[in-house]
Amino acid sequence: MTTPAAYRVSHLDALEAESIFVMREVVAELERPVLLFSGGKDSIVMLRLAQKAFAPGRIPFPVMHVDTGHNFAEVLEYRDRRVVELGLQLVVASVPEALESGLVRESADGMRNRIQTPVLLAAVEKYRFDALFGGARRDEEKARAKERVFSFRDDFGQWDPKNQRPELWSLYNGRHHPGESIRVFPLSNWTELDIWHYIARERLALPSIYYAHEREVIERDGMLYAVNEFIAPRGGEVPFTERVRYRTVGDASCTAAVRSVADSVELVIEEVAATRITERGATRGDDRVSEAAMEDRKREGYF
Repeated sequence: MTTPAAYRVSHLDALEAESIFVMREVVAELERPVLLFSGGKDSIVMLRLAQKAFAPGRIPFPVMHVDTGHNFAEVLEYRDRRVVELGLQLVVASVPEALESGLVRESADGMRNRIQTPVLLAAVEKYRFDALFGGARRDEEKARAKERVFSFRDDFGQWDPKNQRPELWSLYNGRHHPGESIRVFPLSNWTELDIWHYIARERLALPSIYYAHEREVIERDGMLYAVNEFIAPRGGEVPFTERVRYRTVGDASCTAAVRSVADSVELVIEEVAATRITERGATRGDDRVSEAAMEDRKREGYF
């Protein structure tokens, strides 16, 4: 006789099952979903979940990258290789092209995260996407903690944090009118540590930037920025070589590294388990603009 204990599933199995359920709900309810894929660890996990959700068939939606033009080379190489391996359609919403067309203007500080929003919204309108899978998690940042799994956006792509749909008993509401859309976050209940445990369990390859390596950096506002074509030393800043890794990847002009000796998945898990600073708090200069920086961007239509 099988005992009740035999039916127990692991913490990761439960998270995986919930995320797969969410993805299948979206494909069943909405017409033109797309998965936001930057080559970052969370979107890499999302691709694995999508593979499992629709196996043995192919992933039934394209992936989209909002390309700021300020990319880490390792991440772009990974993005393109993974898209070919999985036979995916890649949509690139290009910030450099939007700058050239006049849709957006370069900000004074050189950071391009904020000007991604109009580029993202233009791509949503052009391709008539009505559901956008994002890899955001509630543990990342307080504005993201407010988001529902199905997060409604009006026909301007805007989010109202005070007017969200209830999600009782995991019942999701994907109803919308033409022009409106739903942002979907299947990883909402995951933590950074869950992501790394899943990467280890599934043996997922990541861009090398996630593991400790030597890089020339400068220290600015208490964070370590790589010296590259987007970040040049200012007066008084002296470049030095440090062993670092990236906890998150994004626009190279505002994404910082952390000191680390973790050059394997196992060591990264140990490091993440011991840290007391969130990955965005430790590495994202754009989130330090104000206390409500992320929420302000999300209201405007950011990821």
